[in-house]
Formats: sequence, C-alpha cells, structure tokens
Amino acid sequence: MSLVLTLASRNLFHDRLRFVATMVGIVFSVVLVMIQMGLFLGFGRMVTTMIDHASADFWILPKGAKCFEDPSLLDVKLRDRVATMEGVSWAVPLVIGFSDWRLESGEVTPVFIVSADLRDGSLQPFNVVDGNVQALTQGANVAVDRSYFDRLGVSSVGSTAEIRGRKVRVVAITDGIRSFATTPYVFVDLKNARNYTGTPRDRASSVLVRLKDDADREKVLSAIRAEAGDAEVLTSDDFRSRSRSFWLFGTGAGAALFAGALLGVIVGTVIVAQTLYSSTKDHLSEFATLRAMGSSNAYIYGVIIYQALINAVVGFAIAAGIGFIVVQMTAKSALPIVITPWLMAALFALTVVMCVASGIGAIIRVVRIDPATVFMR
Repeated sequence: MSLVLTLASRNLFHDRLRFVATMVGIVFSVVLVMIQMGLFLGFGRMVTTMIDHASADFWILPKGAKCFEDPSLLDVKLRDRVATMEGVSWAVPLVIGFSDWRLESGEVTPVFIVSADLRDGSLQPFNVVDGNVQALTQGANVAVDRSYFDRLGVSSVGSTAEIRGRKVRVVAITDGIRSFATTPYVFVDLKNARNYTGTPRDRASSVLVRLKDDADREKVLSAIRAEAGDAEVLTSDDFRSRSRSFWLFGTGAGAALFAGALLGVIVGTVIVAQTLYSSTKDHLSEFATLRAMGSSNAYIYGVIIYQALINAVVGFAIAAGIGFIVVQMTAKSALPIVITPWLMAALFALTVVMCVASGIGAIIRVVRIDPATVFMR
C-alpha cells in the first residue's frame, strides 16, 4: 500500500507544472461552490436575524404574514387577552415599518423602524458596542448599527437626525445588525415606533409571547390559537422557517444562489475531470510499463485513485484557506459569506467525489493500454 502511495505522489509531483494546473482547476471549482453556498447560507441567516434574537416562544401574526418585515397589522387588544392566560409570562406588541430618515445635510434615506421593549426584553438592540440602550425609553432616542454610519450621516453616540420631521438622537450603537435589503434597522421605543411608522394605537405588527418556565407549551399554544381568531400563532422555529423559505424561494433570490452553486459543481467537475484526465494521459507510458511488468489492474487502479485523493486533499486545503480569507473580508459587508463546519465537510466530500470520479474516467483509458506499446518506443 505504501508503494502505491509513493508511486502516485511521484507521478503527481514529477511534472510540477501539470500538478499546479490541476490544483488551479480544483481550487477554482471548490472556491466557486464554497462562495455560492456561503452566500446562500449568509442570506438565509440574515433574513431571520431579528427572529433569532427575539426571546419569544410564540409569535402572533396577521394571517398570511410571510416574514418579519411583513407590513400587515393586527388588533393589539389580542395582546391583553393573551397576557392574562395561564402559563404566559409576558406578551409584548411589536411595531415595525419603513420611515424616512433625514440627515443634517438635508438628504433623505429610507430606514426600517423596529420597536424595542426593554422592560420585558422581548426584542431589543443586540451586539451593543457603545451607548446606553436603556436611554431609548427617554424621549426621541434611537439605536443604529455602525455599519450604516455613512448612510445615516451619523458618527457616534449623540449624533442627531430627523425621522418624519421629528428630531432624534443616537443613544446606542450596535455592530453587525445588517438588513439583507440594505435598509438600515433603527431601534426605538414602542410609542415612537407608532409615530414614525404611522401605526394606529390599536394596531401592532405582531405580538411576541414568552412562557413561564413551568408552562405546558402545547397547552398554552392551543389556548392562544383558540383566542387568536383570524391571527396566526407560530413558534419561533416555525416563523423562522417560514420567513427563510419566503425570502430564499418565494422571491427567487435563494433559488438564484442555489443555482449558482449547482452550476459551480457542474463546472468544477468538468474542470477537474479534464485536468486529471490530461494528467493521467501524460503518464500513459508509465502505466503501460507497469502493465508490461505484470502489475494487476487493481494495483493500477489504486495508483490512479491515490492520485485523485492526493489532488483532493491538497486542493481542498488550499481552497479552505482561501475561503477563510473570503469570510474575513466579507464579515462586515452587506451580505457576509457564512461557512459552517458541515458545509466544509460537505465540500470536502464533494472534492473527493469530483476527483475520484475524474480518476475513474482516467482508469477507463489506462486499462485499454496495450502493454506492448512500451516496447515500440
């Protein structure tokens, strides 16, 4: 077995230019798929960021609401009835919506208002790096993410602007709360959220429900659904899945990213197959010599498969390093690339499959060699 590995490695490294060309093909293919799938995962994570950071067990939503940003409204009186139910710790109305942010220069840019309830901790600014979130309850104060400083015309805590003609002051700054639609999130308290979005006092975008530790989850869920009427009641997991499915597949954005990844797999396989086949073809005389010396087909198969595995390991290691750099470079971008451990494992398996499949194609060519050709040269 060690002799097979030695022969395979020497075949690869003997012609370094060919080996480099093979590596370029493999690395390009793996990085292409890695970036496309990383974008897909990053987009899927970004569209549910608010749901992920809300400490709610259930979401009461207007019927048919497809995502967190859905503009539909429901009757806020439902919140009062749910809050008194057995097993419910708290029920908090949430108000969201688009509004206009006017910079001191006079320029206007759209923002997405999110009401924060600091008393119950249902949904509030997270990843806070400067300022005091509690100050949101004191007047016309807001929390913004520093990745949108240029867009909003602010630079630090204390900066001012206007929302719908009302002057506001930045009291807290977050890091990493970005919108997939590039519209900045702006956190305010509930009363100001109604004013900035034009939401009536008797309406809310949704109601977040938190259960007591000893509550019977299914029993409370059934009770809330019976009381909800036309509204829908979803668990956080269900709402997360619905929102992700809507943005990834309902809008076509996710399908485009997935199609790109699939195209990367196809292109990658073709590139790897071509490079490995060419590499094997250049060594046909060596394989003919092995056959003339009496080497079995299994032995030759082993050499070629080992060559494919060495290519896969080296190529994937290089691609993983490039992927790590890309992740770091896009960490603060509008759509960061996300690479998870299971994605890396899947990509490694894909790399091995591509290389071995290409090696099998080369095997078909090698086994047809007439050993006598080595004596005709």
